[in-house]
Amino acid sequence: MKKNFVLDTNVLLHDPRSIHNFADNNVIIPIYAIEEIDTFKKDLSELGRNARLVARILDEFREQGKLSEGVGLPGGGMLRIIVSANAGSIPASGKNKHLVDNKILGVALEVMKASQDSPTIFVTQDTNLRIRADALGLTAVNYRPDSKNIEELYSGFSELAASPSDIDAFYENGAVPLPENVEFFPNQFIVLRNGPTGQHSALGRVDIEAHKVRSLIKIPKEGVWGIKPRNKEQSFALELLMDDGVQLVTLVGMAGTGKTLLALAVGLHKVADENRYVKLLVSRPIFPLGRDIGYLPGEVEEKLNPWMKPIFDNVEYIMGITKADRRRTRGYKELEDMGLMEIEPLTYIRGRSLPKQFIVVDEAQNLTPHEVKTIITRAGEGTKIVLTGDPYQIDNPYVDSSNNGLVHIVNRFAPEAIAGHVTLTKGERSHLAELAANRL
Repeated sequence: MKKNFVLDTNVLLHDPRSIHNFADNNVIIPIYAIEEIDTFKKDLSELGRNARLVARILDEFREQGKLSEGVGLPGGGMLRIIVSANAGSIPASGKNKHLVDNKILGVALEVMKASQDSPTIFVTQDTNLRIRADALGLTAVNYRPDSKNIEELYSGFSELAASPSDIDAFYENGAVPLPENVEFFPNQFIVLRNGPTGQHSALGRVDIEAHKVRSLIKIPKEGVWGIKPRNKEQSFALELLMDDGVQLVTLVGMAGTGKTLLALAVGLHKVADENRYVKLLVSRPIFPLGRDIGYLPGEVEEKLNPWMKPIFDNVEYIMGITKADRRRTRGYKELEDMGLMEIEPLTYIRGRSLPKQFIVVDEAQNLTPHEVKTIITRAGEGTKIVLTGDPYQIDNPYVDSSNNGLVHIVNRFAPEAIAGHVTLTKGERSHLAELAANRL
């Protein structure tokens, strides 16, 4: 039995191609969602681009037939755009001040009453609208294609029980065979541990082709630009960052776990010391917690300074900057002037081709899957991309902890040999910062 999926505006703005993700079922778009999308079409933001893409996609289907009567979808379903004169049969107690929401709900209710033999499902990313729809008797779901619970996110490492002799052999030979009949991802890390107390242990990395666990690379005593790993997860992250064969690295963790600091330190090392990449490009999305960038005084560089300040702070920490050094204009500015580093918002990356660059995208949890795809497809030959973020700290109202671009990439690229992932859990900023992250 085919189902009827009624899509809310935010679903189309989040994923313009969402109409293709409902198998052979019927997809219904209220005309009021189209009208609401039309208000975004002139925006220069990602929402504006998505609004224009939705219009182009629907116009292509319109050329195949009348959308009011239904046009066939490639998956076997039917796409329809429905008009309702009012909010339908929504009782007064079920309405709110948002007229468009009422009309979209009204369409969903009318479809449900007209299709008694086919289940009707209302799809929206608006939590409150799902609650209202449920109260009105509609089946309401969030739009989460291919998403997983954040608690089930691949961590990038696992533990294996090993005998003391196996661990001794690992230290002596630098590798031990992987156990049979156990599946591992490429670049997955392993903690070899003897007994429940784990007094005898070792850290390794999966080599799928050789079917072995190999030892980690040795980090110089002075660290990488003075940064040394403080726990096993940071050791895993540093391993992926230092490996030029791993072109896509995702680092997930709460504030203070060292994600951005490690990425910047390795990036500077690869660019300035090894000359492996021509430039370190650092970027982050701009999602203001208060007023937007246009309200701030000054030129573009001055406007961006508050959003890029966390990056500047990390670079200056790596360089061991003192107050006297700042007065001599050392720090990130010196690196920019030397052409070693470039810091800019993600908006400016679109449309560029970026060969042989070490790219760090901070706060990637605020990006949609489509935005992350846009960034990764900018990578030219010899480029490495590092995505860092905390899925529990999201400022973008159109994504959540399970369907944001960062988590999407972790899930999709886990089986790929050129990608690696680590979830960092231990805060190293300070005891107070870690306590606040865990308790508050």
